[in-house]
Amino acid sequence: MKIKLIVIAVIAFTAFSCNSTKQSHENMSTEKESTTLTETSWELSKLEDKIIEQSQLNGDKISFTLNGTDNTITGYSGCNFFKGTYTVTDNGIISFSPLATTRKACPDAIINASHLFKVFNLAHNFTLSGDTLTLKTTKKAVLAVFTSSKTVHNPITEKYWKLKTLQGKAVVMAENQEREIYFTLKTEEHRIQGFAGCNTFSGSYTLEKGNKISFKHLATTLKICQDVAVNETDVLSIFNTANNYTITGDTLILNSGDKISLAVFEAIYF
Repeated sequence: MKIKLIVIAVIAFTAFSCNSTKQSHENMSTEKESTTLTETSWELSKLEDKIIEQSQLNGDKISFTLNGTDNTITGYSGCNFFKGTYTVTDNGIISFSPLATTRKACPDAIINASHLFKVFNLAHNFTLSGDTLTLKTTKKAVLAVFTSSKTVHNPITEKYWKLKTLQGKAVVMAENQEREIYFTLKTEEHRIQGFAGCNTFSGSYTLEKGNKISFKHLATTLKICQDVAVNETDVLSIFNTANNYTITGDTLILNSGDKISLAVFEAIYF
């Protein structure tokens, strides 16, 4: 009888241990899924021992995202968007390439963007604990702390979009042209501003689910330019006709109807 009881106890203990191990692995799996380094928006919460409060900010937060597919980093410094590449190892070593940024002037930004870029320049390793990511120097001194967020930045806004092709034809800048044809979508004001080849233009825009987009109230300056390579009317008609877009990396296509391509733009980082 004692032998039978011992056997039953061993079986019960083994079953309990297996179940505990299974639950432990499930918990680890769940934890790992919630703390993925890549494909997560990391919002800045501490920089140079200073707590960064972003809850009251309107629009995009200071943050970055690592794309695990092509090893690129994209982010927002509180004023400008930035992009670069990164490498990471299984033992927590990380490094970033020099970052390219847009060049908007923001006198009221809550941080000095150069301090944030310095973090990526000096970063050598990281720790990931729960929803907190800490970037550190080679001597493991803390550079900055980030918190994961479900907020996803729209990749079409706050970028300098240069016109590459119009109605299937490559766009070539004329010698007497002031600058390339481009536009930018401003997040907070929901305004579009740009250059059509001779005149600047502005207006409003609306973004909806499913990559839907619409432009309204476009107005232009009335400058006269001789021998401009592209007809400005054709450029402006893009925005009057477009109702959806596709975006892949740094390439934006404005479409009409069933994704009929109107124009192709490229994101430029200065």
